[in-house]
Amino acid sequence: MKYFEINFIIEQYEEYIADLLIEELGEIGFDSFEHTNDGLNAYVQSTDFEEAKIRILLDDFPFEASINYKVTQIDSKNWNEEWEKNYFEPIIIDNKCVIHSSFHKNIPIVKYDIVIDPKMAFGTGHHETTSLVIGRILEMDLEGKSILDMGCGTAVLAILASMCGAKKILAIDIDTWCTENSIENIIVNKIDNIEVKLGDVELLKGMQFDIILANINRNILLWDMEQYSCCLQTGGELYMSGFYKEDIPLIEAEANRNGLKLIEFKGKNNWVVVKTVKE
Repeated sequence: MKYFEINFIIEQYEEYIADLLIEELGEIGFDSFEHTNDGLNAYVQSTDFEEAKIRILLDDFPFEASINYKVTQIDSKNWNEEWEKNYFEPIIIDNKCVIHSSFHKNIPIVKYDIVIDPKMAFGTGHHETTSLVIGRILEMDLEGKSILDMGCGTAVLAILASMCGAKKILAIDIDTWCTENSIENIIVNKIDNIEVKLGDVELLKGMQFDIILANINRNILLWDMEQYSCCLQTGGELYMSGFYKEDIPLIEAEANRNGLKLIEFKGKNNWVVVKTVKE
């Protein structure tokens, strides 16, 4: 599978600008990102690449930031090697969960030990949204619950949910890179109750879950929330992340339209995770 790598250079670099750029790029088909010292590298499948969309995005970018970019077509990479060489370090969340790759040594001993070897997939726990959702999972009573991990990436959330006692888990992503990597990570962690599917919300028709985890981005959450609500048990919980604190009113309004009540939110560096309950 061929990809395009777009190297974005942000003059007077600020991390929040790069994070916002990631969110905007995710809405036009980009599926993986890596931060650099002065911007970021973004990756999109060649079939989804339209340079005109990048120009429009930058013209309409909400901050006054000078951003230049360079486009390179690449073949598939060994992303485990790339992460190992560059910046994937073990991460400990709430002193209960450690996420590391198979090449790491001297791993701290905590209650939940998760091995993630990421390919072209988002979800090592390092981004604020992933760590926020992981923190919520660690607070839940998942014993015997049915779980949906929507936009599963590396399946790190599904794997942790299984370790925390969930009975049955479905992990879905629209990207074959992610579903293939999810299956590999599930096997490495010796998990046997996670089913992985390639697709979108159309797969959810007729299904029912106790808890849904959706760490995607704001617009997809707004488009898909009706279907999430339809497949959630009464009293079930929907946790959403992948957006900023300023987006909460939009998320809450759509939740209310679909019989979901926003209970609370938690934030980290302006990223948030919200908890909603089906009434």
